[in-house]
Amino acid sequence: MHIKTSNQPELELGIGDYTCNWGVHMCGLYETTEERDEIILGFLGEGDLKGDLQLYCPVEQTPDEFKEKYYKKYPQCSCHADMPEYFSIQSAKDLYYPNGTFSPIEMDKGLNVFFEQSQKNGVRNIRATAEMAWALEAIPGIEHLMVYESRLNYFIPGKPWISICLYNINRFSGAIIMNVLKTHPYCISGGIITQNPYYIHPDKWLAENAPQFLNS
Repeated sequence: MHIKTSNQPELELGIGDYTCNWGVHMCGLYETTEERDEIILGFLGEGDLKGDLQLYCPVEQTPDEFKEKYYKKYPQCSCHADMPEYFSIQSAKDLYYPNGTFSPIEMDKGLNVFFEQSQKNGVRNIRATAEMAWALEAIPGIEHLMVYESRLNYFIPGKPWISICLYNINRFSGAIIMNVLKTHPYCISGGIITQNPYYIHPDKWLAENAPQFLNS
């Protein structure tokens, strides 16, 4: 089933029989480990088979636990998750708050550097996914998490990039999940992918919730 998410080329998501287009930001909502792993393994495995670069941030499982599951499901991709030309597996601290403070502006800079480096040898499609449970910790600046999520809708469109932000609905409050829906134009839940009716364009969301980040 194809969901038109942009005017960019199509890709197979690796989730059910869904296809969409590059340049899109989705949230993945799940209740169980099995639901989470179905999204992660299918999404990254499909990308690996197609030659995409995978950016993955594990939090609710260790990198070794992920690799064990990954290599069991994709034996033909043996060792790929250990090879930087295929995978960039980063801790939450290294990816989101390397200096100890979470900053949407610094995230913009870091993702731009990652993207520019990935394209040095020609166009490279990027699949990014992260388990967002790290945001439950008392990290300085974490109150700006949804600012970052909203601003991703400026960063991703037009690029050969797709991001899936994974939220465990048993661990995050209903209020946070509602804001997740407001900052992600597409949602994965129960194996179903839908255009999100609660999504608010960042121009409007930031103006109403964090105007200091609107033009920064």
